[in-house]
Amino acid sequence: MKRKDIVEFVIEATEFGGKAYGRLDGVKINVKHGIKGQKVRAIIKRIKKNQAEARIVEVLEASPLEAEATCKHFGNCGGCFQQSIHYDNQLQEKEENVKKLFEEQGLNDVNWLPIEGSPITFGYRNKMEFSFGDEEKGGRLALGMHKRGRHHDIVTVDECLIMDEDYRKILKTILEYFTNKKIPFYHSMRHVGYLRHLVVRKAHYTGEILVNLVTTTQLQPDISSLVKELKTLELKGDLVGFLHTFNDNLSDTVQSDKTDILLGRDYIIEKQLGLQFKISAFSFFQTNTLAAEKLYSIVRDFLGDANNQIVFDLYCGTGTIGQIVASNAQKVIGIEIVEDAVKAARENAALNGLNNCEFIAGDVGQEVKKINYKPDIIILDPPRAGIHPKALKDVISFGADRIVYVSCNPKTLVKDLKDLVSSGYTIVRAKCMDMFPHTGHIETVVLMSRVKE
Repeated sequence: MKRKDIVEFVIEATEFGGKAYGRLDGVKINVKHGIKGQKVRAIIKRIKKNQAEARIVEVLEASPLEAEATCKHFGNCGGCFQQSIHYDNQLQEKEENVKKLFEEQGLNDVNWLPIEGSPITFGYRNKMEFSFGDEEKGGRLALGMHKRGRHHDIVTVDECLIMDEDYRKILKTILEYFTNKKIPFYHSMRHVGYLRHLVVRKAHYTGEILVNLVTTTQLQPDISSLVKELKTLELKGDLVGFLHTFNDNLSDTVQSDKTDILLGRDYIIEKQLGLQFKISAFSFFQTNTLAAEKLYSIVRDFLGDANNQIVFDLYCGTGTIGQIVASNAQKVIGIEIVEDAVKAARENAALNGLNNCEFIAGDVGQEVKKINYKPDIIILDPPRAGIHPKALKDVISFGADRIVYVSCNPKTLVKDLKDLVSSGYTIVRAKCMDMFPHTGHIETVVLMSRVKE
């Protein structure tokens, strides 16, 4: 077996994050987006000793697990690769993969509560970030998601099922508008063109919709007629704002050099567990509102009695978790490196009348050293990379009685937990929560304690 060889094998098992593997002639072949039981044809990308990395080019035989109806974009679009599997089986697979990672780190004595599924499995997204491009070189304008296994090709997902009908109407309208105007998309390799991204946010409970068109400054078309057209659309929600963001940065990310408000305002209001949250175009907010409420309820349950106690909410983002537990705490102190998120956290705390919340902008590793309070409880909700070792040492040095760790990446979670256990903490209980049906992602919540519970 060598690089660029075409091989056929059966997927034996899956691993966290959408990875899977099979074996051929004693070599373990790792692929993305494989489903256990599929027979696949793949091209070898690299090989080292008895391990190989490959890309699936064709599914020769479906898995016995694949019996569900799928949307018309399934297999072509880069998302929702588990959509053909019954949701109960998706949950079982995710939970098993997380438990396997715990066991590999020697974290065996864990009280696992059953995995929690999302209340809805379709139409659950409250934010969609689309890219402009083409499905094939020189093809017609496309607006949607990246093709599976391709970095530059875009699939128009105008019948995507994880977003609701309002998103689909807005996408179709904007795509048709720019197609008719013959306005070019931005070529990320050649750095020429105009249309970059379309970001749509819709609040589940209030129905408020915010549209953000992201372009370069290379052209200056008048898009006022597009705004008028969107205002006439029959939507179930309420279009409260249309933004035009200019981004001439070379990296393929949504960021703002300048943002103009062409209609209404630059934020929506959403509700979570009785509180209100102001969400701007660039704020982080969990993209599955109903599942997020379940996740935060789990955190609150794990937290237990926080009366007259000081809670640190580290990597707090816009402070959602901290504010949800604030009613039971003496004081909540949140730390987040993104200044815009901290600004939003402060605004939301004021909106909810919470006077016992303090939010600090800065690096967690640096800011925790400046705080004079000693926490009774620490909530950790770090990014996918986990907690920096130095910051984790500072967290441990506080000696909080309880730590609730919320993780979107169990691979980094188990490494941090191992360090916490070696420093005297005990894992009291753990639970997985599925925020993203049909994908390989999973959230895990772990309660740790210094005292026996």
